[in-house]
Amino acid sequence: MRILLVRLRLIGDVVFTTPAVRAVRQRFPDAQITYLVEPAAAPVVAHNPHIDDVIVAPRRRGLMQLAADLALGRRLRARRYDLAIDFHGGPRSSLLTWLSRAKVRIGYEIAGRGWMYTRRVPRPRALRARHSVENQWDLLAALDIPPPDRSRFPVEMMAAPQAAATVADRLARAGVGAGDRLVVVHVSAGNPFRRWPIAAFAALVTLLVSKDARRRVIVTSGPSEGQAAGRVITQARALLEPADRGRVVSCGDFSLDELRALLDRAALYIGGDSGPLHVAATTRVPIVALYGPTLPARSAPWRAPDLIGEAVEVDGLPCRPCDQRVCTPGDFRCLTWIRPEQVVDAAERALAAT
Repeated sequence: MRILLVRLRLIGDVVFTTPAVRAVRQRFPDAQITYLVEPAAAPVVAHNPHIDDVIVAPRRRGLMQLAADLALGRRLRARRYDLAIDFHGGPRSSLLTWLSRAKVRIGYEIAGRGWMYTRRVPRPRALRARHSVENQWDLLAALDIPPPDRSRFPVEMMAAPQAAATVADRLARAGVGAGDRLVVVHVSAGNPFRRWPIAAFAALVTLLVSKDARRRVIVTSGPSEGQAAGRVITQARALLEPADRGRVVSCGDFSLDELRALLDRAALYIGGDSGPLHVAATTRVPIVALYGPTLPARSAPWRAPDLIGEAVEVDGLPCRPCDQRVCTPGDFRCLTWIRPEQVVDAAERALAAT
């Protein structure tokens, strides 16, 4: 049996499919399973033991994209898949699922695209306090797969070969010792709906460093957010005593594979609801997650309940959750009202529980 799994676009969304990948493998242990993904999130599934083949579909512009997708569709059709599951439901993923001509094509009932699937699953348009893993798992009901369990089906991202050695070398060159407690603080600044203020991050880093001489704080960011991470490091160091400034570590950008390896070394991860948060969830690192327009009920780390996690959010806002198109109050208060002291308190609880 040949199975095609499709999930394009964002890192966190691809992470959220990995419990379903394991479930499909258990349901069809002898199947040949292919995963179709875009480049940014490809490392999430590149070393997954439940997947036999990963196809990376680059993004292009205009007619070049259409031509490339039609060519990719011909490749998929030649493989003669028996089953295709579209976990995404976007225009491109539904087209590629249809072009595969798999005998059974499972996807969401979406206006204008539902006809591309042979089996359709309802997907309410309203934002619900229901986890994304469960929403995607609805597609597996037609395969007689039971409901998901966080302990049996956690999110997964396997460490890439050599990534741990690369990270260890970089940390050593940055002066990080074996006895240091690493706190990874991820700055997400590309999207204003996920952007905690730079000054708040700097204050957070300063407080974390000042509370324990064994700590080393590493500030990470996405590829488009390097300047924001640099500003956090600069401002935090300026707020610290000269002797403590070196404990705010700067060792360059980390690839997704390297970030995954770094988190195996970390004592704590702090960050907003973005892809790296969910990469952190694939490890055992304690997590402090900052939630703005999204809800923990929908996008909290999906892993065994005995693993340590804290959620920091502003309660009581009538505009939460939102569709992240327009900030009705105009000041992004769901994030800007989170105080650094709240995050530090959550961090100290998480660290004390280890």
